[in-house]
Amino acid sequence: QVEVVESGGGLVQPGGTLRLSCKASGLISPYYGMGWYRQFPGNQRAMVAEIKADCATNYADAVQGRFTISRLNAYATGYLQMNALKEEDTAVYYCYYKEYRTFWGQGTKVTVSS
Repeated sequence: QVEVVESGGGLVQPGGTLRLSCKASGLISPYYGMGWYRQFPGNQRAMVAEIKADCATNYADAVQGRFTISRLNAYATGYLQMNALKEEDTAVYYCYYKEYRTFWGQGTKVTVSS
């Protein structure tokens, strides 16, 4: 079993920055992917960014150029650096850890507001 825990959410003004962290623990594989989804009120989760086992990255169009995903392989820890935040980035952000199964965290709330 794998546990995934996110942290780093909070309130930030438009144009500000936040860095979300994601830590996976338990039966960790050395070959895994990580990623972030976000969920707006009343909507399904949508992919924000992902970093695959081969370190290839993908970003949603809405965050391309503003967000950066990274990870520390040996520590099963991932990060989402969010710059130039907009009010429309307000959402609950969920991290996942993926090997042959996918494990999700409980989410961390990001609020962008003046």
